Amino acid sequence: MILQGIDIVAVSKMKKIMLARPEFASEIFSAMEREYCFSRPNPYVHLAGRFAAKEACLKALGTGLSGNGIDRALHEIEVVPGRSGKPELSLSGWTEKIGRRRKVYQVTVSISHSGDYAIASVILAAGKPDENPGTESA
Repeated sequence: MILQGIDIVAVSKMKKIMLARPEFASEIFSAMEREYCFSRPNPYVHLAGRFAAKEACLKALGTGLSGNGIDRALHEIEVVPGRSGKPELSLSGWTEKIGRRRKVYQVTVSISHSGDYAIASVILAAGKPDENPGTESA
């Protein structure tokens, strides 16, 4: 089974929130995410992309931002660099538990930004690979 989520964030809105409430960064983003974003010339585009990835992941998990345990869920979804530099998602805590319940065995994320918008798409492969429709066993 394939589970998918997508989200788009206005970079200007992220900047406005961050300037009004600087503590928002530590409530939502891990230390590694903050270090990466704030080392860039325009940190807000990278923060917006990571926020979009977190929300897209929650949508793919089937909870969105309104599910139980959501208070720490955004912090438990971390965008980390893969070996090639490509972004990957790391789940912990409640989000990892939901992923196990849904039998997620593969997570992919794509983040892009252009102009005032950042967008992210998350695809989760769930169930055992041999249980997916369209596969046949010998």
